[in-house]
Amino acid sequence: MWNRERWAYEWQQLREVDWRDLDVKEAGGWPSLLKALCGGLALLVALLVMEWWVIGERRAALVSAQQQESRLLSDYRRQAGEAVQLPKMREQLATLEDQMARLRAILPTDAEIPSLLDSISDAAVDNRLTIETIRLRPTVTQPHYVEQPLDIQVRGDFHQIARFVADMASLSRLVTQHDFALERADSNGDTLRLSMLARTYRDREDAP
Repeated sequence: MWNRERWAYEWQQLREVDWRDLDVKEAGGWPSLLKALCGGLALLVALLVMEWWVIGERRAALVSAQQQESRLLSDYRRQAGEAVQLPKMREQLATLEDQMARLRAILPTDAEIPSLLDSISDAAVDNRLTIETIRLRPTVTQPHYVEQPLDIQVRGDFHQIARFVADMASLSRLVTQHDFALERADSNGDTLRLSMLARTYRDREDAP
């Protein structure tokens, strides 16, 4: 260990150094204090390089791993929440499929359209109406179904027409009624003419 006199001597040697004449090749002859300072500086530079090159790279990897951990944890929580709801969602899906099956059951197929026209004609005849027109319009293709419009025109009294409309609504196949027009068919006013647009629907899978 250096005593006070040695420190004073080394400090005096350091002060007398001509910094312009220093040569690294002659570092062995430098004052001890200067060599210690240079060694400390070299160690500091080495530590900074290690921090920047080794530790800095690992710190970046650690930050990336922490971010990935956060994302995975968020995904896990979301999927866990979905898993809890899965039985309920399956139940709802089964209910929707059952409703779709019941709906498809009341939609006529392409082959059943003629029999549906017969059912409408029978409803008119049963209510003692005079049929003027029952004819198909061109089909209209929608994204999930095919729409089949029908023009219907019949004559009779008010009660007969009302019963006919009710019978159409209770057909086994789905028929919706639109654009009603009711007018007198004779000068006495006892006979009325009903004109309407009816629509039935087919599943697109059944469409030719």
